[in-house]
Amino acid sequence: MPYRRTPAVQARIDAQRTAVVEAGLGLLAEHGYAGCTMAAVAARAGIATGSVYRHFPSKAELSVELFRTVVGREVAAVSEAAGLAAHRTCAERVVAVIETFASRALKSPRLAYALLAEPVDPAVDAERLVFRRAFRDVFASLIAAGVESGELPPQDARLTASALVGAGAEALVGPLTGPLTEGSGAETAGEAVGPGTVPALVTFTLRALGVPDAHHA
Repeated sequence: MPYRRTPAVQARIDAQRTAVVEAGLGLLAEHGYAGCTMAAVAARAGIATGSVYRHFPSKAELSVELFRTVVGREVAAVSEAAGLAAHRTCAERVVAVIETFASRALKSPRLAYALLAEPVDPAVDAERLVFRRAFRDVFASLIAAGVESGELPPQDARLTASALVGAGAEALVGPLTGPLTEGSGAETAGEAVGPGTVPALVTFTLRALGVPDAHHA
């Protein structure tokens, strides 16, 4: 007769898995993927290293889970920002997404770099493509609505959305690496990027959308 876990046993297993993921997220935000060794995650979670392997057979699988968790939170944050701006124009909703993502990245530069560009297992690189598509789809739906309503000039919504995702990531990755090599924190990240970076990114976004007089918008 096959063994069946009792609800109490399953709850303990689920709680331990959650503790492992949260410990990994903490290390990821502080040290990137390089700091998320199985031993380090186990120590942070207060369990034996072997217990981590019971939930994640390899570091690659753990890294993918951490990436998916972070991406889920970021997509939820930008989707919420777009929703809160629902009463505004489509272009302004796109800007709300850009500003939200950029602001969150600058507050957690180590985590943002891990999300966008840190060299890691190929499995995470594959997830990055999924991540970019998720953000692209958020932009594309807003752009398509703007074109349909006449707020934005005719354009390929998916193409523009893909370009915005790529440009936004590239604009942030370089400055985000500064604090990582200098050993400083989020405050230095903001200084490295400069106070005009996010407004400049917004202006670029509006121009890419075809909004008239984007500089003043």
